[in-house]
Amino acid sequence: MDEKFKRSIILDHYQNPRHRGLIDDSSYLTSNTNNDSCIDEINLMAKLENNKISDIRFDGEACAICTSSTSIMIDTLIGKNINEAKEIINNFENMIDEKEYNEELLEQANVYNDIYKQANRKKCALLPWWGMKKILEKDDNNDK
Repeated sequence: MDEKFKRSIILDHYQNPRHRGLIDDSSYLTSNTNNDSCIDEINLMAKLENNKISDIRFDGEACAICTSSTSIMIDTLIGKNINEAKEIINNFENMIDEKEYNEELLEQANVYNDIYKQANRKKCALLPWWGMKKILEKDDNNDK
């Protein structure tokens, strides 16, 4: 994927984030993640039904990388089953940390494949994924 195309995807998801806006529904699991070194703070809520992610919503204040990463993550994870979502999240973290990962699983999230070159932006890209990981861990704990 060329750099200009990557930037256009990131900018589109920053300017027109998908699934923005929290709703009042107690059947959703929630998480809040923030970056102590900047303004990034993301509130996520996800609806998990029949072992699948049927919806994810978000709100918060965040930079272009964090906001676009949240929007792309949501597009990538909705409709996936829980194990698929965990595998995608793991692969995204591996990509950001310059470890081996499966590029095909990440879909549009591959736009961040060279964010490691800007170490201070890694956390911006990872923040929503960490929040979703927390939600999936809550779901695991509820199943026990």
